[in-house]
Amino acid sequence: MRFLVTGAAGFIGFHLCRRLLDEGHEVTGLDGFTPYYDVRLKERRHALLAERNGFRGHRVMLEDIEGMTRIFEDGKIDVLVHLAAQAGVRYSLEQPRAYVDSNLVGTFNIMELARRHRPGHFMFASTSSVYAGNEKMPFAESDRADHPITLYAATKKAAELMTHAYAHLWSMPATAFRFFSVYGPWGRPDMAFFKFTKGIIDGMPIDVYNHGRMARDFTYIDDLVEAVYRLAFLVPGVAGAGVSPAAPHRVVNIGRGKPESLTDFIAAIEQAAGKKALCNFMPMQPGDSPITFADSALLKELTGYQPETSIQEGTARFVEWYRGYYGALSPPISPELSPRSPP
Repeated sequence: MRFLVTGAAGFIGFHLCRRLLDEGHEVTGLDGFTPYYDVRLKERRHALLAERNGFRGHRVMLEDIEGMTRIFEDGKIDVLVHLAAQAGVRYSLEQPRAYVDSNLVGTFNIMELARRHRPGHFMFASTSSVYAGNEKMPFAESDRADHPITLYAATKKAAELMTHAYAHLWSMPATAFRFFSVYGPWGRPDMAFFKFTKGIIDGMPIDVYNHGRMARDFTYIDDLVEAVYRLAFLVPGVAGAGVSPAAPHRVVNIGRGKPESLTDFIAAIEQAAGKKALCNFMPMQPGDSPITFADSALLKELTGYQPETSIQEGTARFVEWYRGYYGALSPPISPELSPRSPP
């Protein structure tokens, strides 16, 4: 089959593209290589994909409708996986327009092109952050998620609703998946697991918010990719588990269904790194949620699969990759952690 993946040089996009290529599919990858975090990491991911048969990569921004149109006109698309977005909760407090431009305007452009070129399945990456205002646990897809506490979450929920409208109006089968705290090799340097690992290995203090009284439904990258891959072949119809009564559209949580405390996650990194963390305990940051907890029953019902990698196993793999990647660079460079504003 022929897949088009936006955000192909990103953390999740890179892993998904590799899996698709391993399975013999053709992949067209799009990425804007924005400088939200160190672009060198994106370049390296892209270079590895470019070495593979069956992969074609394009550098294009979601807002560039003319450039995107030329790519879509290049041939039939069986499955479109829209992963590209401006990510990060805290960065949305500093650069809100980036979220409107990418997550709303960019997603609208992708949906318009999908409407014209009719892929067999439109897949959209949403986030567990849409549940942030909810008190009921675990978070289920049928729960209302109408109380976003960050602009990032608001743009993702708005994009979910946009895909539902397009699914209804144009009979365009669509699946929105809500990710829960994804981590693993080739991860984003702005994410907590990356910062924790760097700080612990370098012997530098790490900032631990809400004094460590937080829990996350940590989901290892290979587990998430397995779930997305299985869902790609489960095209929503007019009925079925989780399908909207008004459109061929469904929302699916992708999480392990087992919240882990932040302190336990740090302990797993300490064990893998063989070093103790120097924790700088701090109050809760605006936009943070004290806990995320996925109800993964729908994913299991649809695919027969549920993420299961333990944080001990997952962090060990990440630490091994981190040491290998940054130790192998010549001269060694430190990963850039602070998000940078677009020029």
